[in-house]
Amino acid sequence: MSLGRYAGFVLAVVAGSLALVWLGLGQRLSGAALRGVVMGGALAAVNTLAAYGLVRWAQGRSTNAFMGAVLGGMVGRMGLMLAAVVAAVLLLGVPKVPLALSLLSYFVFFLIFEIAVLQRQRPGAAAEVRQ
Repeated sequence: MSLGRYAGFVLAVVAGSLALVWLGLGQRLSGAALRGVVMGGALAAVNTLAAYGLVRWAQGRSTNAFMGAVLGGMVGRMGLMLAAVVAAVLLLGVPKVPLALSLLSYFVFFLIFEIAVLQRQRPGAAAEVRQ
């Protein structure tokens, strides 16, 4: 799957699920809580797009380049995510619980999706499915 198609899917999932949250819980959530949910979804989307982009870039390169991109990218993304969450809570006053629940929910879903997509793209995956 190309990065563009992956990004389209990720953005559609976030936009669609946030619309459902707003329709279903919009009256019961405060504006700040809704902002936390939206920020969690946005952070998770940026994180998964960066992760997928790094893996796609590293595919076909040397093992050292691949491991550097994947592991170095993981450390870098973790640091940036931590900084973004701390800034959101301390500087912007975003409520912690809606932000954390949203971020973790989207993160888990996108991690499973990314693994499934990458598993299908590895060499020999099509032959294994047919057997």
